[in-house]
Amino acid sequence: MLPPVYLLIAVLLMAGLNYFTPLHTILAAPITYLGIGLIILGFLIVIWPAASFGRVGTPIKPFEESTYLVTNGMYRVTRNPMYLGMVVVLLGVAVLFGTASPFLLVPIFGWIIQTKFVKFEEALLEETFGDEYIEYKSRVRRWL
Repeated sequence: MLPPVYLLIAVLLMAGLNYFTPLHTILAAPITYLGIGLIILGFLIVIWPAASFGRVGTPIKPFEESTYLVTNGMYRVTRNPMYLGMVVVLLGVAVLFGTASPFLLVPIFGWIIQTKFVKFEEALLEETFGDEYIEYKSRVRRWL
């Protein structure tokens, strides 16, 4: 499964938790509407770096060997902007629901992405780009 599938599953689980076991309402309208802005921001954070991959012609799918090390744009701030954008989307969904239980899935999603994708991708990038990637890692944080 690719990361967007995990994102979709997390959103569906958040909806289920919100509906069946909301635990406690922690945010109410109109504050919950801020979640819409976070969702839009999250998708923009995903799309902008994805477009960078398209411009340089390197694969965007995890587990495919990169042909170019993208270090500009969002990649100057975080080594994983697309995954960060997905986390922002999930935060937006949780805020929009306004109950406590959907927030539980945000760190779980982050952990899944970290263990299933980020660690493997970083090892592959280090193998492919060597010192150039090691130097990049030394100056840019993994998430923020």
